[in-house]
Amino acid sequence: MTLTLHEHPFAAYCWKALVALYERDVPFERHFVGGEADRARLAELWPMASIPVLVDDAAALTLPESTTIVEYLDGHGDAPPLVPADPAHALQARLWDRVSDGHVMTPMQKIVGDNLRPDGRGDPEGVAEAHAALDRAYALLDAHLADGGWAAGPAFTLADCAAAPALFYARIVHRWDEERLANLTRYFAALTARPSVARVIEEAREHRHLFPLPWPDYVP
Repeated sequence: MTLTLHEHPFAAYCWKALVALYERDVPFERHFVGGEADRARLAELWPMASIPVLVDDAAALTLPESTTIVEYLDGHGDAPPLVPADPAHALQARLWDRVSDGHVMTPMQKIVGDNLRPDGRGDPEGVAEAHAALDRAYALLDAHLADGGWAAGPAFTLADCAAAPALFYARIVHRWDEERLANLTRYFAALTARPSVARVIEEAREHRHLFPLPWPDYVP
């Protein structure tokens, strides 16, 4: 066993790496990052002290950042690559990975983060902008997904690893119109039914008390 993932099972970007590990059926050890001692150790590995961080002892390699980790994992296991070999298809996988991270995850985190601020220190204008940004992202994704399939085509890729946590948490803070945006709704149902994604959701269940907003009834 040479791979160790430093992570927290409720952290959205850790989900992205975990989905990839489960998709590729790669053996790995998990190091839970919780208290100050864990954070101090994490900062020794990666000065930004952000998770996830993947350590490959055999290769003497430490990799931060979820997208980089997913790409690296294509060199492990026998499953189809999460970054397709075809350059045009790979470009689409990387593009829609960026869409999920930048246009879904980022505004979602703005909304969540605002609820962690002390009373009177909120940013209502920024939160309103984040909700509007999610509406734009949902409309973009719904149009893009009109032909069915996964986020970057017929195969499950890096783009879907990114979409899983982004859409799961964004739907909690800003639910889309599931009838009007039927393509996005269909895709999300397929995504959360995927065994790798369903496993990550289930593993995070016991940590839902950490979420700073009420957990909605429509998220089982």
